[in-house]
Amino acid sequence: MSRPLTIAIDGPAAAGKGTLAKRIAARYGLPYLDTGLLYRAVGKLAFDAGVDLDDAARATDIAKRLEFSHLDDPALRGHEAGEHASRVAVHPGVRAALVDFQRSFAGQHAGAVLDGRDIGTVIWPQARVKIFVTASAEVRARRRTDELLAKGRAVDYDRILAEVKARDERDAGRTVAPLKAADDAHLLDTSELDIDGAFRAACEAIERSLA
Repeated sequence: MSRPLTIAIDGPAAAGKGTLAKRIAARYGLPYLDTGLLYRAVGKLAFDAGVDLDDAARATDIAKRLEFSHLDDPALRGHEAGEHASRVAVHPGVRAALVDFQRSFAGQHAGAVLDGRDIGTVIWPQARVKIFVTASAEVRARRRTDELLAKGRAVDYDRILAEVKARDERDAGRTVAPLKAADDAHLLDTSELDIDGAFRAACEAIERSLA
């Protein structure tokens, strides 16, 4: 029996890993999970239910009952959902429940594609393929700025750049599941690549792993 094709795609915000992961999942016919939506979904479900987001027990209960269909809500991409996520994410019980959710998804018979920050190091270190997608802070800030401007938001590039650098420092320095590439991950720097170029490079890395 062949091994499941589970592909872990990690990296910092705005490196392009989400768009890349979706295309890879479609290319190989695998289910895809954007793990960044999980905490947002828990936070929004708790808020909509009138739950105090600082109530660890109730937030944990919601996290344990999270279903894949809850991730379809377009509102999860909004700023408010991000604020709710940051409040529920501090609860160890919420994190434990969502780790279980991710591992269950990753362990599907045929495999799966997951993108996040600790898939290849913590969630599913046995993934058959690991790709760490990165780009310079300046490039990621420019992408984020352009994305927000396209949505009609008034944003300042220098402020976005400062936020990107601060988030990188927090993610890399946290004691639990810090942002880092797995030792056996393929490093993919998208600073000079468009999405088509990044997709080709990722597929080449996958094919090398499968060979």
